[in-house]
Amino acid sequence: MLTDVILEDDRWQGLDFEALAERAAQEVLGYLGLEVEDWEVAVLACNDARIAELNADFRDKPTATNVLSWPSEERGAEEDGERPLLPEPGFDPELGDIAIAYETCAREAEEAGKSMADHVTHLMVHGVLHLLGYDHIRDKDATLMEGLETVILGKMGIADPYRD
Repeated sequence: MLTDVILEDDRWQGLDFEALAERAAQEVLGYLGLEVEDWEVAVLACNDARIAELNADFRDKPTATNVLSWPSEERGAEEDGERPLLPEPGFDPELGDIAIAYETCAREAEEAGKSMADHVTHLMVHGVLHLLGYDHIRDKDATLMEGLETVILGKMGIADPYRD
């Protein structure tokens, strides 16, 4: 298994979160040409209170958010819009950690008129891309990352999350 999931909130079980997280992570790595069996991703499926603690501890933002990610190493591209260098297999298989909050995801899915599964799959794809060095702070980086998300989700049968 690529993902090691910790379910801190039982509500995630109704979504079959472990299978959803595994599929999303596998799709990202497969699309980018990385061998799934070479890598590991730790995922914490928690609630808003827990993610608010993590957001406060690591980003000085004491509020809930949908997803957080902690890459095992810095992989971002130096130039805005360039693809990050992909990790090399062999030394350290850990890509990093992801935390995702149930209440925020459920609220966002409902507000957007999307299924919880589709929205959470999008956020897992987003989080795994962050672990691989993709980001959305700079404009061209955001365009690159959103484009990848759209293509990967499309291959999974999920509509473009950035279109109304």
